[in-house]
This record gives sequence, C-alpha cells and structure tokens, in this order.
Amino acid sequence: MNAVREVAMSPSGSVATQVVALTAGALLVTSVLLVWRRDLSAQVRLLMLQGVALAALATTIGLSGGPGTSRAELLLVAVLVLALRGWLLPWVLGRRLRAGIEAGDAAREDGPRLNPTAGLVLVALLTTVAYLVSRPISEGVAEHTGAPTPAGTAGPAAFAVPVGIAMVLIGFLLLVGRRRAMSQLVGFLVLDNGIATVAFLTAAGVPFAVELGISSDVLLVVLILAVLSRRIHAQVGSTTLDSMTELRD
Repeated sequence: MNAVREVAMSPSGSVATQVVALTAGALLVTSVLLVWRRDLSAQVRLLMLQGVALAALATTIGLSGGPGTSRAELLLVAVLVLALRGWLLPWVLGRRLRAGIEAGDAAREDGPRLNPTAGLVLVALLTTVAYLVSRPISEGVAEHTGAPTPAGTAGPAAFAVPVGIAMVLIGFLLLVGRRRAMSQLVGFLVLDNGIATVAFLTAAGVPFAVELGISSDVLLVVLILAVLSRRIHAQVGSTTLDSMTELRD
C-alpha cells in the first residue's frame, strides 16, 4: 500500500498514475481482443502483450516503491513477470500450437459456444459487474492514497483493481465459452494475470518468493496441460473437448 500511496503523492506521481492507467487499459484491451479473436496464433501474441503490460505495471509500482517496500525486490518481480508471462509461457503455447498444426490440428477456434458479438456483450456486462463489485476496494485504496472517491479523480489503484477483477471474469468466460484445449489454457492464463493485477495494486506488489512460487506452479500447469493436449490429439485426433466425451467411459 505504501507504493500506491507513493505513486499518488510523489512529484512523479502523475506520470506513474498515467503509466498505471495505460497498462491497465492495455490489460483490459488484450483481454477483450482474446474474446473476439478465434485465431490461436493471434491469441498467443495477445497473451504475450498482456504479459508485457503486466510487467510494466509491476515495474511502475517497483520504481515508486515507498519506505516499507523493497524497490529492488519489486523490480526483480517485474523481471520475473516479463520473463515468464511475457515470453516463456507464450513461447510454450506457440511451440505447442505449431506442433499441433503440423500434426493436422486446426489453427482456429472452431465453433465456440459464444459467437464474437455475444462474447463482446458479455465482456461489457462482466466489466460493469467488476467495476461495481470492486467499488469498496477502490474506495478503500483511494482512502489510503488520499485520492478523492469514488467518482472523482481516483488513485492509480482505482484504475486497475476493477480491470484485474474484469480480467478474472473474462478468463472464466474464455474457460466456459471455448471448445479447444489451447483456448481454454489461454483463458486460464488470463484469469491468473487478473489475479496478479489485483495483487500488485492492492498489496503494492508481491514478494519475490511468493511470485516465484506462483509462477513455478503456473508454468508447471501449462507444461502438463500442453503435454496432455498433445497426447489427447495423438489418441483422439483433435483437442476439441466435445470430441473427448468417450473418454468419460
């Protein structure tokens, strides 16, 4: 919380606030585009951009860290976020996608449960819900930062807390609205990025050891699911979940 207070009150607070607003906007826009786009390669690239934006958010918080915050530790966390969420995880997904395409798997999300228009309408509704349910959190954070609340000029956390919650909801939407295993894996990572966004803004960053543990778990889950999807494609000939109903028996 000290870092957020510092962002709002330091001489460079206005610049930091603008950077936080821009990165939050980038996080939300990439999440919306992930619902709209069906091309899996485009989804991987958008996920990479989202990881870079999240790293920029962590860097901004790290550079404006207050007395109670280890600036070096926060910057190290930002580097870890950039390396894992901005490069390694998209690289793993891209490699698995190319291998699947070479094996005859489709390169697009075929027959999603929601068409793009319905998906974008639901995204608008979920974003509205996110802003409503996060209002007490935004007011609490703005109270600590000394920023006017709730409808006036909000503090930097007030920009990103609703965005983080919206990303969590959009991640759930991708999980239930897509049929391909790769798309659902992308939805899982959007959900995780949303949780990380909320953590960075409400807790003034995450300790390096905690972020390293979470990142290791996420990387392990992605690697396991990538291997499983490859095995399932080899056995069933597709990674569309509807074609795996026989596996229940």
